[in-house]
Amino acid sequence: MSKVLSFPDHFKWGTSTAAAQIETASDHNWRGVVARDGSVFNRTTDHELRRYEDLEHIVRFGTIYRAGVDWARLQASPKADFQEEVVAEYRDFFAALRRRGMEIMFVIHHFTHPRWFEEAGGWPDESTIPYYVDFAERCVHHFGDLVSYWNTFNEPNVFALNAYLLGNFPPMQKGRYFRANRVLRNMGHAHDIARELIKARFPQAPVGISMNTAWFEGQSWWGRRLANFMDRWFHWRTARHFEQVDFWGISYYAYIPFRPLAVTEIDNPGELDRLGIPHDQMWGYRPEGLGRIIRRVYQRYQKPVIITENGICTDDPQRRIAAIKDYLKVCHELLTDGIPLQAYIFWSTFDNMEWNLGNTYRFGLVTIDWETMERHNTAAADFYAQVCAYRSYFNGICGTD
Repeated sequence: MSKVLSFPDHFKWGTSTAAAQIETASDHNWRGVVARDGSVFNRTTDHELRRYEDLEHIVRFGTIYRAGVDWARLQASPKADFQEEVVAEYRDFFAALRRRGMEIMFVIHHFTHPRWFEEAGGWPDESTIPYYVDFAERCVHHFGDLVSYWNTFNEPNVFALNAYLLGNFPPMQKGRYFRANRVLRNMGHAHDIARELIKARFPQAPVGISMNTAWFEGQSWWGRRLANFMDRWFHWRTARHFEQVDFWGISYYAYIPFRPLAVTEIDNPGELDRLGIPHDQMWGYRPEGLGRIIRRVYQRYQKPVIITENGICTDDPQRRIAAIKDYLKVCHELLTDGIPLQAYIFWSTFDNMEWNLGNTYRFGLVTIDWETMERHNTAAADFYAQVCAYRSYFNGICGTD
């Protein structure tokens, strides 16, 4: 039976973006990459030219804005001083968000870094760790007074998997399993150092990572073995390098069956339909998997959890509304069961450049016309804004009970 789902006052809401996906590409490792749909990683959404127009959308969605800065724009060479005008641009924007009641969750590394970092060896080379630490320390110095939460890394498991095993992310290497593990170890070491320097300056600021999660399920003898391996490697081998956290940031999008190899809409169009598995434009769709993984993470680590990313790849705002309802039902169940879930941060505020896939893979509450860069509100944006305002919903109409 339908009923109002109300959320406690301490539970927070927000949306998330990544600087590289919404700002015009600087001299970073993704610049010039041609995506699957043919779009080129160069001009993305013109966010740097429309910050204060975009701010009016951001402030509708809860009280947390999860975002980062463009390392390559800020720092032209290893350990160089930040570009003062770029610092001022970001500070002014973050300060304007704070004045409108938003808290900033600052993501230090979200898949991109300067070309000079890659040329120095990138994440497989431990000699580059001091470059990241220097960048992190300067971010703390320049932006820390405006930041409420820190993510040292966004989805290091996705980065290692796609950059060194699947060849989807720069440097686009394939089958380098031991190198991928070295990347996770080096990122984990960098995380520990960054956390210490953040805590030295802002001891009360919560520090965590965002770990990507999925529901891997085998549907054949070999499929079960591969799914079990992916579960161990993708989740727990990653997590063991990042255990020094104040909260676990969890992102969840995907149910992935193995028959025996992974079946996705990206690589196997139509196969999920044949199997009778609901899906979006990328992966199988099983919202209950979010609750499943959060319970496992909390059982293992006994730390608070923040959903740092969650959403659905679709062009249909009504489908996005249905997904928000499904996922918030899971959140409500977790809270009812006493899981210390602190916030739900939706991905994403805007359509953006979806990495190796391109800008036709849409996740935004606010949709973007790629010809004009005009922003268009959607029914999903209105629905989520009402949920954030009233902390509840009933059959798609929000209220206060």
